[in-house]
Amino acid sequence: MNTVVFHILWTVTLFILFIAIIFWAWSGKRKAEFDELAHLPLDEEKFAPRVEKNTSGRKDNA
Repeated sequence: MNTVVFHILWTVTLFILFIAIIFWAWSGKRKAEFDELAHLPLDEEKFAPRVEKNTSGRKDNA
């Protein structure tokens, strides 16, 4: 098997893997998890303590 055939097979394999990952990521089973992760920055109970600690009266000199 010469290198050209190897490169063709490698490219096709990676393309099929890429398409499989896209189908996996956009499948209906993942929607609930993605919705939860999308709202994570808006969840003040989990996010507010970090913001308050980072803005504890210190002024930036920017």
